[in-house]
Amino acid sequence: MPVSRALIEALDTTPQRPAGTAVSDPTEPDAAAEPARAGEQPLSVWVTAQTSPAAQRKGRYVADSTAHPAKMLPAVAAHAIGHYTNPGDLVFDPMAGSGTTLVEAIDAGRRAVGVEYEPHWVDVARANLELARARGQEVDAEIVPGDARQLPHLLPEKYRGQVALVVTSPPYGPSLHGQVVTATTDSPDGKVHKYHHRYGNALDRGNLANVGHHRLLAGFTRILTGCAAVLRPGGHVAITVRPWREHSELIDLPSQIIACGHAAGLVPVERCVALLARVADTGLVARGSFFQRDFIRKQREQGLPLHLIAHEDVVVLRRPLTRSSSKVAAGGGSEVPA
Repeated sequence: MPVSRALIEALDTTPQRPAGTAVSDPTEPDAAAEPARAGEQPLSVWVTAQTSPAAQRKGRYVADSTAHPAKMLPAVAAHAIGHYTNPGDLVFDPMAGSGTTLVEAIDAGRRAVGVEYEPHWVDVARANLELARARGQEVDAEIVPGDARQLPHLLPEKYRGQVALVVTSPPYGPSLHGQVVTATTDSPDGKVHKYHHRYGNALDRGNLANVGHHRLLAGFTRILTGCAAVLRPGGHVAITVRPWREHSELIDLPSQIIACGHAAGLVPVERCVALLARVADTGLVARGSFFQRDFIRKQREQGLPLHLIAHEDVVVLRRPLTRSSSKVAAGGGSEVPA
C-alpha cells in the first residue's frame, strides 16, 4: 500500500522520541486528539544487520543454537531491549526458543524470564543462560517449560504486572527457515538437502508451528492476552514478524498480529522496520538465505518480479496506563481495524 504524502511530511516535521523514553498514552491530555489507527503508527528503521547473524552469536551462544529453525537476530532483540527498557527492568519472551531474548536482556543488565514449549529448546536456552553467566552476567534469568497459551498457570505470581517489555516472534512458515547442504558443501550425493527446517515433532498438534493459519492467530491472541496480564501498566510488546507468500499472494501477517494484539487489549503504538540487510554506500546488501534466493529465482522465471527480503516488521504494542484507556483498546469500533 503506498505511503501517503501527508504521512511522509508529518514524519519529516515531527520531532522523534529519544530512545528509552516512554510513549505517551493516547488517552492522556498531551496525546493526539485521536488514538493512532493500525496503519498510522510512527515508523522507525532499526539498523540491526550490519554484521552477519553468525558474527552476532559468536562466543555468546552455544553451538546447538544454530539448529533452531526460527532464530531471532540478536541485534533485533538487543535494540528493542535498549530502546524500551532501563537497567534492572524485567524482559519476557513467551516463545523463547533458544533464548535469544533472554541472553540479550541479561547482557544489557536486565532481568529475564522466558517460556518455551519444546523440551530440547528449553535445554538449549538454559545452556545459553549458563554461558552468559560464565561471562560474568549475574542478573536473574530463568526459562520455564510449558505452553505459552497457558501463561496464567505457568509463571510464578511474582512476575504478574512486573514485565517492562515482551520480545517475541510467532512460529510462521517452515519454508522461511532452515539450513542447507549443496554440492559445494557437504552433500553426499551432490544434491541440495534441507535440514533444521522443522519445529519438533510435526505430528504434535499442540505446537503452534504445526497448526493452520487461523489456529495460529487464535493461539497467538491467547498468548498476547497472557502477556498483557504480566506487563506493567505502560509496558511494551515488540513482535518481530514478516509477511509471507502463499501461491504468489502476500499474506500480511504483521497487520493480522496487530489485530491479535488489539483483541488482547493492547494498544498498537509503532510499526518498525528491522533491517536484515547491511547498509552499504550504494544501497542495501541483502543477506538472503539459500531458500529465499532459490524462491525468488523461480518466481522471476515465472514472471513475478519479486525481490529478496531486506527487513522484517517489528510490531510494537503497549499495555494501557489506565482502565479508561484499556476500554479504548478493547472497545474496537473504528479506532483500530481488525
